[in-house]
Formats: sequence, structure tokens, C-alpha cells
Amino acid sequence: MDYNTHNNLSILDGTEIYMNCSKSDDFKYPLYSSVFSLVFVVGLLFNMVAVYIFSCTLKQRNETITYMINLMVSDCLFVLSLPFRIVYFIKRDWLFGSVLCKISVALFYTNMYSSILFLTCISVDRFLAIVYPFHSQIIRTKRSAKLACCAVWVMVLSGSIPTGFLLDTTSPNSSSNYCFENYSKKQWKSELSKVVVFIETVGFIIPLMLNVFCSVMVLRTLRKPQAISRGGKINKAKILRMIIVHLFTFCFCFIPYNVNLIFYALVRSNVLTGCYTEYVVRTIYPIALCIAVTNCCFDPVIYYFTSETIQSSIKHKSTIWQNGSKLFDRLQTDSIQSSPSTIPKSLTLMTLKSKVFETSV
Repeated sequence: MDYNTHNNLSILDGTEIYMNCSKSDDFKYPLYSSVFSLVFVVGLLFNMVAVYIFSCTLKQRNETITYMINLMVSDCLFVLSLPFRIVYFIKRDWLFGSVLCKISVALFYTNMYSSILFLTCISVDRFLAIVYPFHSQIIRTKRSAKLACCAVWVMVLSGSIPTGFLLDTTSPNSSSNYCFENYSKKQWKSELSKVVVFIETVGFIIPLMLNVFCSVMVLRTLRKPQAISRGGKINKAKILRMIIVHLFTFCFCFIPYNVNLIFYALVRSNVLTGCYTEYVVRTIYPIALCIAVTNCCFDPVIYYFTSETIQSSIKHKSTIWQNGSKLFDRLQTDSIQSSPSTIPKSLTLMTLKSKVFETSV
């Protein structure tokens, strides 16, 4: 439905009264259900692999790994909450109670802004390691990384919990229960506008400036012929690839949503008025939101490009599986060509186990 202008017309929709503009953004429900379903499948698969790597294969835990583990925890919590939201988008009615709705809303903002801040921590850590490799050894410690993670969680929860738990998203004038939408204009003016200012400043604008600054300084350092690190000469191609992946994920996932959120808050608070303005903002919002939730699928990619330890672990595991598969196929071919009666079954199994063990060492 197009957004048409009507004189002196009020339309009651949930908890909102839209003045002078007839509007419908129902296209967002099939969009949300499709995109969130895909994100749930891909995000669950990628993050389960990340959980396995972090918990079972990584022996070394440095500062960067500390940030990644915290980022992984945030992604996993958000991914596990997606099935409830998918059902809501399909039914257009929240069936799971008010408390679970508030938790779901809080988890969304927790995931987005913790992802932004932990990615910023990784960027700052890389900046210190490359630009100030010797002086930063005092700062870049596991203890400092843990303190930084605690500070991130405090900042994120102080913004996401009020958004989820202190706001009423149900409507007494409708048979449907809303979740994550249909906040009243009164709530936007008195509460939500302040929350948006806080999360946009602390959770987006400052981290964006830090990411750009750190990336520029690292690139400037890489241009110097005498650029060195604690481990010797810097692999410039690898670090450049790391920066590109990092900035692409940050800009692609977070800039569209957060920029539009500012305008969305201005429209909902009646600071910006006009049917066309509201139409544009409300149309872009679902698309930007869908892009934002894909960050939990991209984060494991950042793990791979950022940590040489993870790259080595994955390559080592893949080599073991490839060698084991080739060895199994070769033994299977040999057993077909040989007489079953001449090769004891127990000897074949013992030989297979010993060879697989030798290839994995």
C-alpha cells in the first residue's frame, strides 16, 4: 500500500496514532521471516564451529582470542533467540509471553552493539600491536582484555536492558501482542529517544571513528619500509586483507541500520514530519535491520582472518581429515582387490588406526 496523505485523518494501529498519513509496511513480515530463518541456519552452523574451535582446539588464549570468545557468546545467545522471533513474524502475534519478548529485544541490541564494541576492541588491539609494538606490551595483556570485555558488557547492557524491559510493547486496543515494534509516540519522546542517543553515541559513532582511525594508522605504518613487529617483519598482505574484511563487515552490517535509526527516531518523535519522509524511513528500516542481523554470520569469518592461531587450527584439522579420508579409500580399495579370507579383519582395523594416528601427529 502506498503512503497517501489525508486531511484530518487519524488511524489507530496498535499503540500508535498516525496523523495525516496512511501507511503500511507489512512487507517487512515476510522479509523478516525469510532473512531471519536464513541467518538462524547459517549463524548457528558457523558459531557452533567457532564454539568447537575455541573450546576444543585452541590451546593459546591471547588478547584477541579473549575478545572473540566474548563476541561469540553474544552471537550464540542472539542466534538461539531467533526461532521465537521467526514464529512472531509468521504469526504476527507474540505467543511466548511478555518476559520472553523483553529478553528477545534486549538480546538483539546486546548482540548488535557488543559486536560493534568487540570488533572495535580487536581493531584497537591490532593498532597497538602494529603501530606501537614495544610500548603496547604493557597494555596488551590478558587482564586488560578481560577488563575491556567487562566494560563492554556493562555499557551494552545499560542500553539494551532498558530498551527491552522498561518498555511496554503490548496493546490493550488490539487482540495481537506486539514485540519489538509499535512503541507509542509517548514512549519515543520520553524514553526511547534518550536510549537511541546513548546507544548511537557510545555504541556506534565513537566505535566507528575508532575503527577508521586505527585502520588508517595501521595502513600508514604498513607503508613504512622499516615496519616491524615483535615477531619480525609484518606480513603486509595478510594484515591488509584482515583490515578489509574487518571494515567491510563493520560498514556493511552496522552503518545502514544505525544511520537509519537516527532518522527513524526523529520521525517517531515528531522532530521530522511529512508523509514522504516517514515513508522513506519506515521502508528502509526493515531492510537495514535484516542487514544488521547478518553480523552473527560474518563474525566467524573475522575470527578466521584475524587470528593466525585459528587459521592454523582449521588447516591442521582439514589436513587430518583429508589424510584420513584418502587412507580409508586406499585401504578400502586394497581390501576389495585382496581376498577377504587372507586378511584378518582385526589386523585391517589395527593398521587403519595406526596409520590415521601417524598422519594426525
